[in-house]
Amino acid sequence: MGSGAADTVSKGAVVVCVGQVVTDHSFRVDEIELPPSKVTARGYSVGVGGMAAHAAIAVARLGGRAVFWGRVGRDEAGVALRHALEEEGVDASGLVMAEGARTPLSAVIVDKVGERSIVTYRGERLPADPSGLPLERLAGAGAVLCDPRWPEAAEAVFRAARERGLPAVLDAEKSEERILRQLVPLAGHAIFARTGLGIFAPGVAPEEGLWRALTSGPLALAAVTDGEKGTLWRAPGMVAAARQPSFPVEATNTTGAGDVFHGAYALALAEGQEVEEALRFASAAGALRARDGRTPGREAVEAMLAEGGDVPSVRARRKA
Repeated sequence: MGSGAADTVSKGAVVVCVGQVVTDHSFRVDEIELPPSKVTARGYSVGVGGMAAHAAIAVARLGGRAVFWGRVGRDEAGVALRHALEEEGVDASGLVMAEGARTPLSAVIVDKVGERSIVTYRGERLPADPSGLPLERLAGAGAVLCDPRWPEAAEAVFRAARERGLPAVLDAEKSEERILRQLVPLAGHAIFARTGLGIFAPGVAPEEGLWRALTSGPLALAAVTDGEKGTLWRAPGMVAAARQPSFPVEATNTTGAGDVFHGAYALALAEGQEVEEALRFASAAGALRARDGRTPGREAVEAMLAEGGDVPSVRARRKA
């Protein structure tokens, strides 16, 4: 990393995260059983969930300055989520708290090997109109990150980011096909979950799906995360997709690992890291989240990177 990036790190690069925040009710069980069933939980916790919200917390814990724009109801759960984000060091002043709306929540069932099943209630009467977002604040940002749960806001933020030349990351999770087709061409960096890529480009190999995403707009990166198999990615000028290997860890809770990956990647771009460097940084952060069940700090990520626990990076092949 050059001196310019180091200066940005010392000041704390700003990442604006836009999208979902929910109350996560997490239950730890021995096995996730098929219905009909009745299972006793070995543990329970409640906290902040949601793709963009997890990413914002990751940005803050990794040394960046996180700004979160999302929607909740003006109810007890919404107030609690705002306070929880602020306690994590996230600027939640742009959080929309809507009268008469109900705040989203999730039930997260985690088994003894860390795999999970999630049931999400997306709330009610949450406003779609993004016109109240303080887009002028993007002037001080280093990158933006959006998930697909508030597509109207994501489109507005992506368009504003493109006008300003900001790196724009899409967490292309499982969503409606029309929403992914709406947002992928507007993002600068589209990072899919396996399910999301299958919806965007059904019936084709991942490499072909990434090519279709990359050529849908002026993207700098199309990638798909695949757990232990690492991240398959492609950028303009590459003759084939490359793979960023994962860091081998023993997972205890995979909830939020992908969200942390996306937040770390956006922060790395905001700091001026190159794509390959940013992917490795994000892979380490996501692996630590899966291993420990909590979002890591910068020191832990840097230590994992220094140890070189991943397989040596697969170099991208580019056209001459």
